Amino acid sequence: MSPTMPSADVVFETLYGYQRSAALKSGIDLEVFTAIDEGARSAAAIAKRCGASERGIRILCDYFSIIGLLEKVDNTYQLAPASAAFLSKRSPAYLGTTARFLLRPEMKHSFEALTEAVQRGGAAPEHDTVADENPIWVEFARSMMPMMLPAAQAIADLLAVSAAQSLKVLDIAAGHGLFGITIAQRNSRAQIVAVDWKQVLSVAEENARAAQVQDRYRTLPGDAFKVDFGSGYDVALVTNFLHHFDQSTCTSFLRKVHAALKADGKLVVLEFVPNPDRVSPPIPAAFSLLMLAGTPGGDAYTLAELRQQLHAAGFRDLSTHPLRTPQTILLAHR
Repeated sequence: MSPTMPSADVVFETLYGYQRSAALKSGIDLEVFTAIDEGARSAAAIAKRCGASERGIRILCDYFSIIGLLEKVDNTYQLAPASAAFLSKRSPAYLGTTARFLLRPEMKHSFEALTEAVQRGGAAPEHDTVADENPIWVEFARSMMPMMLPAAQAIADLLAVSAAQSLKVLDIAAGHGLFGITIAQRNSRAQIVAVDWKQVLSVAEENARAAQVQDRYRTLPGDAFKVDFGSGYDVALVTNFLHHFDQSTCTSFLRKVHAALKADGKLVVLEFVPNPDRVSPPIPAAFSLLMLAGTPGGDAYTLAELRQQLHAAGFRDLSTHPLRTPQTILLAHR
């Protein structure tokens, strides 16, 4: 090879990228990271705890050591900091459930048609994740709640709900219901109205009962674009929603939300917000590709684009609040 020839490592690492997600799913399914956190360190001990072959565990754990999820010392394994925080069931920040949604066959199949999505500028109907009552959102509601806990707590803090009087909250595309439920837990006078598909709302209702706020938790099943929200809300939550749709659709939807709020009502938006260059930070910027593969016109919108949507819908006094997770909270007033 010519000394001026660049390394092809990035090409092969990308071509083999599917192996990383497959390996991680196996590690989560077998509870490898939890086993190590419990004290199993050798391949034999981990294999016994996980009910797997020693050879299989050795190869899998060596692979995790290669990609930085484990550290191998003298044929024993220990958790890397990120694995200890997010992949052991002993951690309160455990994110293993997210694999059930992010690695669903429907999510992966849309990327098998990525070339066609690039050609047409969006997903074909058979890969449209926002089609009416798509069952993947039931899995989203059941699997993704732990990932949203920091954002839900940050939103409740930002709104200072503990110090507020009575609150009427509209939680749009509520999914697991965590955002509204967190507010209800912080404020005993808060009334939550959750909007989503009926089957999805059954998960939110389960979570509301578990949090003992079910008496103040009402559901409004149906298409968020068509259902009548009513009016007089103090707060509207639009979380992980706008990125599924094109800009004009987002703007018209936000006008509908605007009309549902009180004169001094507040809107909370949670989104992946890339920088103006659209290639940084990596996770919010790369989110656009997921929207290209799985929606007809969705995108990861820059702050300027979101500001334009909100202002066109009548909102004012926009402020932004980046999180430690890859998302940003936007707070606006009616």
